[in-house]
This record gives sequence, C-alpha cells and structure tokens, in this order.
Amino acid sequence: MNKERKSWLLNQTLTAMIFFVLFIYAIFTTIPWASKPRPNVPIVSSSNPNHSGVKVYLYDLPSKFNYGVVKHFWTTLGFADVATLKYPSHQHSLEWHLFEELARPEMERFGSPVIGVSDPNEADLFYIPFFSSLSWVVSKAHIPEGSGRVKTYSDSETQEELMTWLKGQEYWRRSKGRDHVLMCQNPNALNRVMDRVKNMVLLVSDFGRIRPDQSSLVKDVVVPCLHRISAYIGDIGVENRKTLLFFMGNRFRKGGGQVRDFLFQVLENEEDVIMKHGPPSETNQRLASQGMHSSKFCLDPAGTTPASCRLFDAILSMCIPVIVSDRIELPFEDVIDYRKIAIFVDSTSAVKQGFLVAMLRNVTTERILEYQRELKLVKRYFDYKDPNGTLNEVWRQVSQKLPLIKLMIKRDRRLALMHVTEPNCSCLCSNQSSIATTL
Repeated sequence: MNKERKSWLLNQTLTAMIFFVLFIYAIFTTIPWASKPRPNVPIVSSSNPNHSGVKVYLYDLPSKFNYGVVKHFWTTLGFADVATLKYPSHQHSLEWHLFEELARPEMERFGSPVIGVSDPNEADLFYIPFFSSLSWVVSKAHIPEGSGRVKTYSDSETQEELMTWLKGQEYWRRSKGRDHVLMCQNPNALNRVMDRVKNMVLLVSDFGRIRPDQSSLVKDVVVPCLHRISAYIGDIGVENRKTLLFFMGNRFRKGGGQVRDFLFQVLENEEDVIMKHGPPSETNQRLASQGMHSSKFCLDPAGTTPASCRLFDAILSMCIPVIVSDRIELPFEDVIDYRKIAIFVDSTSAVKQGFLVAMLRNVTTERILEYQRELKLVKRYFDYKDPNGTLNEVWRQVSQKLPLIKLMIKRDRRLALMHVTEPNCSCLCSNQSSIATTL
C-alpha cells in the first residue's frame, strides 16, 4: 500500500475518532442527569408515564370511618373542643401514618415504592383508610361513673357500616375485594366482619386471633408496631450496658402470654437481671427507655398474642431481643435475617431454672457487638419517621402481593361459587410449628 493511501486512511480514522469523542461529549453535557439520590432510597417519579411502580387509589371514605373515629376517641375522654386534636399515639397507629403518607402530594412522597393515583381506573390496588385499631380502642374506653357522659360509639356498628359502603363500590364488587388493602393491626380489629374482608390484603401485627382461612403470610403483610420508647442514638458497645437482661411490662397474660409469669419466677432473683411488672404509662415508658438503653439483652415474651411492640422497642434501643414466643411471625423477614439481630428461645427451655441466664452469660463481647452492628443496620425498617423506613417497606411488601392478587381475581372469574370448609389456595396456614432455640 503506497504512502498516500496510508495517509488517507489515517486521516479518515482520526476524523472518525474526533467525531466520536465530540458525540459522547455532547450527550453528557446536554442530557440533564438526576442528582445523586439519598442512600438506600429508590427514586420514584409519578410524572414518568413509563414508571413501573404499583399504583394505589386512596378511597375517599366518609369521615366517620377515620377522622370521626378520632373525634369519638377524644370526646370519650371528656374533651369538648376536638377540632384541633390529632390522632392519638399508640402502638397500633400505623393506620394513621399510612393514610397521612398516601394522602401527600406525589412530589412529597420521595422514595415511595407506590404511586398514589386520583383515577381509580388507573389503580392496581385500593387502600381503605378505616382506622380499625382505634375504632376498637374507642369502643372499649371506660367512661367514669358520674361524669355525665354517655358512650355513643359502637365499633361493631361502624364495621357493619363500612361493609355496606364497600358493597356499594364498583371496584370492590369487581374483584371481591382482592385488590383492596386494609389495616388490621390491633388483634381485635375487624373481629365482626373478618369473614367478609378476608379476601383483602390485611396488614396485621400477627395471626394470633385470626383463623388460618382468614389471613396468612401468603396474601397478607406482617407489619411492625410503633415503638413506644425513645430510640438509642449512641454507637455500639457494652461499656454503658451494665444490665444483662431487662424486661418491663405486664406479668400476667392469657394464652401464650402465660409464659411471662413463669419467666418472672425463674429470672426475678437473678443477679444483673431486671424484671419489672407494670402497665403502660408515661413514667413506665421513661423507665423502660432507661432500662433498655442500659442493657445488653431485652426479653421479648409472648403477650395475649404472639407479637408485642416490645420487640421493636428493643431494636430501636440497640438492645438484643431475646424472643420467647413460639408462634411469632415477624415483619419484613424477606430482607431481615432475624437470627443476626435476635436470640430465639423456645418456651419450654426458657422457663427452666438457670437456662436463660447461663446461655446469655456465655455470649462473648464480640458476639454482642456483632448483634449490635446488625441492629444498627436494620433500625430504619422499624422507624416510622425514617424517609426510607417502615412506611416505604410496608408499601414494598404490599406491592409484592400484586401478582397473586391478579391471579386470584382471574381465577375467581372462571370458578363457580363453592361452599367449602377448608382454606383455599390464597389463605394458606403460616406457622405450623414452634420456634427452635438459636444463638
């Protein structure tokens, strides 16, 4: 090949390279790139028509099912002017936080796995903002004799009125409620109508008082209670945690919670173990906060149902939970390995004299620090105020139910109505065996 030919090819190659470099430069300097997102927070933009997020329609329920319940709560306590009073804080208040979060403008719901839509025809799921847990609390509120006040609220009647309202909704009838989401955090919530809402995605604390044909891990979501004590803001370490094991709460419970009394009997006289009996109160919350923040391990026994808010208090306190609840189900277990943050002890072993304290005293300082590191990593999942915490994770869990929901809706349309006694494939039993002791 002559020199002129080589020179011509070289010039063509250089020219092509120059144009290529200029092309890449133009792309990176003219296309607007999104700013760096916050760590661990996925960006969700409802303005993007191609966005694949699950779309949720928030029902505009009559106010008697939400704000009206709040009003009844405060009037039952004797407050006359309830216009400015807010939803009362209690361990089953996720119903308020989800409602408030979904009602925000989309631009303020940064990182949410779901998109709120105003057109029900666009929705994948329908959220029913009924304050079912607070409704039960109001119905059980005690009015002192001689106060002159009369209880006018009925949780059972409110549940029936909700069902009447739902039956009038086109989208409820269309799917038999399968693509509807409803809070059922208090174990007694929706007790009158559970058989009529069991098709829905229920957000529950556990399955302690719900039949296997009404709720299960397959179609429903286990959610955490609101932590009742202040979160620990320090770093990992054992220097300021002088107490080996701490518990504060009611000693006497029914059902699986009877284990508490037996635990008191074998633990209350042990050195460096604190076992305190006491009902919930502001004073006891402060004492519990101090106790958890200064203890290496926190006892989490079953109550009247398998789960309690004490587990989440312990996690936010960086106090290693010792779970004695044989039928407990745990929130977000697809992303959290609870064996890394908690110790599980079966009830039979836990109530043996000396067993529990001997096991805990054999845990090395290095192992305690490992537990604490893992607790620090997962704390956000149980913090209602964290922008990438409980609320986003609940919605992510709900979103994962959508394929099953679509399957069941289509399946329902082709099957004849049958009256059977056994659970169908959407309501499988969850925990069929007790837990094993782990360390």
